[in-house]
Amino acid sequence: MKNSLRDIIRLLRPRQWIKNFAIYAALLFSGQLFNLTLFTTVTYGFVIFCALSSSIYIINDLFDVEKDRMHPFKKYRPIAHNDVSVALAVVIAAALAFLAIVISYIIDPAFFLIAVVYFILHLSYSAFLKHIEIVDILTLAAGYILRVFAGEIISNSHISAWLFLTVISLSLFLAIGKRRSEITLLSHQNGAQLNTRKTLSHYTDKLLDIYLSIFATSTFLSYALFTFLENPRGLQFNLTFFSADALGTYLQRKWLMVTIIPVVYGLMRYLQRIYEKHEGESPERVLFSDRPLLVSVIIWALIVIILNYFIT
Repeated sequence: MKNSLRDIIRLLRPRQWIKNFAIYAALLFSGQLFNLTLFTTVTYGFVIFCALSSSIYIINDLFDVEKDRMHPFKKYRPIAHNDVSVALAVVIAAALAFLAIVISYIIDPAFFLIAVVYFILHLSYSAFLKHIEIVDILTLAAGYILRVFAGEIISNSHISAWLFLTVISLSLFLAIGKRRSEITLLSHQNGAQLNTRKTLSHYTDKLLDIYLSIFATSTFLSYALFTFLENPRGLQFNLTFFSADALGTYLQRKWLMVTIIPVVYGLMRYLQRIYEKHEGESPERVLFSDRPLLVSVIIWALIVIILNYFIT
C-alpha cells in the first residue's frame, strides 16, 4: 500500500466536484450572486457537498472494489489498484461525512435535511439501488436535482419552475449518457457488462438512444420556455419609434433567449462525444477534455451574468 498524498487526493475525485457548482444556480438567477453574505454561505454549502460527494465516492469504491478490478479503467482507482488501504479509505469517508453533516446543521437545519437525504440516497445507490434498472438512472439524476434544491434552501432564493424542469431534464440526460457510454465502453469486453454492472444487461443501445432523445429535447424545450418567460433585469431601453410598442416590450424582455444558442450547441456537442468518441461515462471528464464544449459553457455563464447583472 502506498497511501501517498497523491493517491488520497485521487481517492477524493476532486474533478467530480464540478457537479456541485449546481448549488449556485438559485443564487445566480435570483440576482444575488454578488451578495457577499449569501455567496459566502452558498460557498460553505458547496464545500459541504464536495466533502459529502467525496465520502460517497469512497464508499462506492469500497462496495465495488472487486468489480472495479475487472473494469478496463476503474481498475486503476486507488482502492482497486491497492494504492490506498481499505482501512484508511474507511476513516477518510467517515470523517468527511461526519464533518459535512455536522457543519450543515450548524449552517441551516433545512439544508442539513437536504444533505442527509443526499447522503442516504447515494449510500443506498452504492448498496443496492444501482442494481435496479431505471431506478439507478433516476437516482443519479436525483443527485443533481438535490444540489440545486440545496442551493435554493441555503441562499433563501428560488428558481422558476421551468428552470427547475430544465435541471431535471438535464440531470436525466447526463445520467442516461453515462449508462450509454458504459455500454459502449464494455461492449468489446467479454462478460464485462455482467461482471461490472448487472443492470447494463437490461439496457440496449436503442432503448438508451430513445431515452437520450427524450431528455435532450425536454432540456431544450424547458430551457427555451424559461428564457422566454423570465424577465431579467437590464436592457430596458425605449423603442417607441416602432409603430407597435409590443415589439419594444418583446425585445426588452426576451434577451435571455440568446443563451439558448450555447445551450443547444452544448447538448449537440455532448451527444457527439457520446456517439462519435464513445465518451460520457464521466461528464466532468468530457467537459474538461473538450475545449469547444467548455467554451460553450463559459459563454453561456458570461451571457447570463451580463444580462442579469451588468446591463441596465
